Amino acid sequence: MTDASPACPECAGHYAYETGALWACPECGHEWSQEAGPEAEEERVIRDAVGNVLADGDTVTVVKDLKVKGAAGPIKVGTKVKNIRLVDGVGDHDIDCKVDGFGPLQLKSSVVKKI
Repeated sequence: MTDASPACPECAGHYAYETGALWACPECGHEWSQEAGPEAEEERVIRDAVGNVLADGDTVTVVKDLKVKGAAGPIKVGTKVKNIRLVDGVGDHDIDCKVDGFGPLQLKSSVVKKI
């Protein structure tokens, strides 16, 4: 056992231990390989409504009307959103952006299409 065991990637528990070639968490039962520790985590891939991979700075269009609380009307289909920023948002909203006429918003990647 090492002095500084990594935190569990599932539950963030601090009691992980080595079992041969794997790390194990006694709190949630999750097992992972030593190579896949926190320093080797893969980047999350965010895809649009049709499966294209999105990146920071992309321009997208809205694929369905979106009701916005407090706004006079919805964001219409085809509205262009420039310079998006991908975030690990609350729930399933993973895009921060600024929509002309509406201001700053968070959108779901499932309602946009990359241009």
